Amino acid sequence: MEFNKAQNIIGLRVLNDNVIWLWKRNKKVVVIDPAISEPVINYLCENNLHLEAILQTHHHNDHIGGTEELIKKWPKVKVIASKKEKDRIPFQNLSVADGDKLNILGQGVQIIEVLGHTRSHISFYLSNDENPVLFIGDTLFSGGCGRIFEGTYEQMYDSLERIKLLPRNTLIYCAHEYTRSNLLWALNLKPEDQDIKNKLLQVEKEISLKRLTIPFQLDEEMKINLFLRARNLKEFTDLRANKDLWS
Repeated sequence: MEFNKAQNIIGLRVLNDNVIWLWKRNKKVVVIDPAISEPVINYLCENNLHLEAILQTHHHNDHIGGTEELIKKWPKVKVIASKKEKDRIPFQNLSVADGDKLNILGQGVQIIEVLGHTRSHISFYLSNDENPVLFIGDTLFSGGCGRIFEGTYEQMYDSLERIKLLPRNTLIYCAHEYTRSNLLWALNLKPEDQDIKNKLLQVEKEISLKRLTIPFQLDEEMKINLFLRARNLKEFTDLRANKDLWS
C-alpha cells in the first residue's frame, strides 16, 4: 500500500503488476479499476470507510474483476462506466460519455474518452486541485502506452494528443507498474537520451525502496515518453509496432 498525502490517493498493488487506486475524502472512498475485491474490502473495513463509487476505465477483467463483490458489500455504490460498455460492464448504474461532467466527493470530474486500447476506453479527469489528476487506466503508462487491442493506431495517437493538451502539472495515475520495462525499451532505441537515463536511475531507486514509480507528472512524461514525443501518426505506429516485439 502506498499513499499520496497531497491527493489523498492510495495505491494497492495487486496481481502481477496492477495498481488499484483509492481516492479518499473524509470517510468516503472512490475505487478506480478494482482488479480484485479482497484488498479493497480489507482496507475500507479496517479504516471504517464507506465505498462511494467505482470508476471503470474499460472492461478488461484485471480492471473489473473485483467490482461485483464490492457491489455485494456496498449495494448502493455508484458504478461509473462508459455507456458504450453496457454489454461488457453490465453492472454499471451510472453510464457516461465523452465530455460528461460529474460531481464526485464534492469535486468536478470530467470524462475524457481515450480510444485505442479498447473501442470504448474512458479516463477520469479531476481538475479542481492544485495538481490536477487523471485516472487513465491502460491508455498511457510512464514511458509507454497501452497495446492496441480493439482500436486503431490513429485512435491511440489521437488519445495521446488529447492527454498532451491537459495542464503540464497533471498527475497521471495509470493501472499498471510498467515503468522500468518501458524505460529499458526506450533506452534501447535512444541510448544517448539523458532524460530517459535520469528517469531510469530515479525509477531504479524507487524500486529498490519498494515504492511505486507511479503516478507521474505530464510535464516530465513529455520528456521521456517516446510515444508522447512522436511527431506524427507514422512515427507513433512504428514505435508501437517496435514495442509490441519488445514485450
